[in-house]
Amino acid sequence: MRHIILLNKPYNVLCQFTDDQGRPTLADYVPVKGVYPAGRLDRDSEGLVVLTDDGGLQARISHPRHKMSKTYWAQVEGVPDATAIDRLSAGVQLKDGLTRPARARLMGEPPGLWPRQPPIRERRHIPTAWLELTLSEGRNRQVRRMTAAVGYPTLRLIRYRVGSWTIDGLAPGEWSRAG
Repeated sequence: MRHIILLNKPYNVLCQFTDDQGRPTLADYVPVKGVYPAGRLDRDSEGLVVLTDDGGLQARISHPRHKMSKTYWAQVEGVPDATAIDRLSAGVQLKDGLTRPARARLMGEPPGLWPRQPPIRERRHIPTAWLELTLSEGRNRQVRRMTAAVGYPTLRLIRYRVGSWTIDGLAPGEWSRAG
């Protein structure tokens, strides 16, 4: 039987099942055996991780040639202007090359957003804003590198959607089966 698990990965959890340093891992949240994450989400990022025992599905989700879109909510330092949004949308030059065009827009704070532990660092005189970015590639720390490259460093990053799956209805640490 094919398993597809949707997990809302909390902040500071490794996107793997074991860790020789005793840090929190997926095993602390998902008791289902034989499933593996389809793609990675950094320890300092939150949100949707799709786990499966289907190698073909895992490849379709994680391999860049399939261009499966993923949507992220990024809380950034400062309020991006139209030029920054246009640059994110067109593709940003990073050290490892030009990113594919992305869908980028300013958004309000995500509805039903949970508090992060620990909270992000806040600076009294520097506002923050939320961006929604939809990418069709998954380079290492790509969203963080893109927002920094246009002058708005990411303070908090949540993956909201992978393909047609979202974190809707899942609190941090909660998981559900998908069809």
